[in-house]
Amino acid sequence: MSPQAARSHMSIGEVLALLQGEFPDITVSKIRFLEGEGLIEPQRSPSGFRRFTHADVDRLRYILTAQRDHYLPLRVIKDNLEAAARGATRPHGVRDVLDVRGVRDTRGGRDVQGADGRKGAGDTAGAGCRLGREELLEAAGLSEEKLRELEAYGLVCAVARRYDEDALVVARSVAALERFGMHARHLRAVRAAAEREVGLVEQAVAPLLRRRAPGAIGEADESAREISGLLLDLHAALVRSGVRGVLGQ
Repeated sequence: MSPQAARSHMSIGEVLALLQGEFPDITVSKIRFLEGEGLIEPQRSPSGFRRFTHADVDRLRYILTAQRDHYLPLRVIKDNLEAAARGATRPHGVRDVLDVRGVRDTRGGRDVQGADGRKGAGDTAGAGCRLGREELLEAAGLSEEKLRELEAYGLVCAVARRYDEDALVVARSVAALERFGMHARHLRAVRAAAEREVGLVEQAVAPLLRRRAPGAIGEADESAREISGLLLDLHAALVRSGVRGVLGQ
């Protein structure tokens, strides 16, 4: 390997140092795990050491962002990446929540899309977005009365008078469903189903949270996100199947 090529490659420790500021829970073990799952394929030096390129780091950043911010299971992330490698711009059956070929940095103020594919308020809505009440009303196209109704039914909740991305998605979804005669009071069953699914996640990760070993909380967080993504896929498939039955298909 030429000196110039060597400088373009990084060790696993250097990659860790690059990513830890953005992903504090990232560890060497996690990177090795992702490699074992086939999501990343770093090169190897003649002596067997991993050598990462900047493209590998970008790929890792996408994987970690998809897990942390969008709760995508690893198999969906892998499908997304493989589809991008084939040149597909929107993989079939995968939520179009991230730019696979380069994760959009929401904190840099670039385009961010909500669940409905539209841009957020002032292009600032992302996984870490915090909207004031007026900003949420404008971004979701809701009236003050409708927002109070969402809060009364427990569909939206402010934390320290700020609303996160999930509150924005809920508000937009409810606003869109009103066109079909569905209002906040009709969606209590949806909220109850979500709470039951959260209970399943809590039950699954409880043993990990009780452990005192180093890294237990990070492992619980990763497991919770993986389970959440799988439950979302299962829920969506069951709804689609049920709707086909309603339509006699």
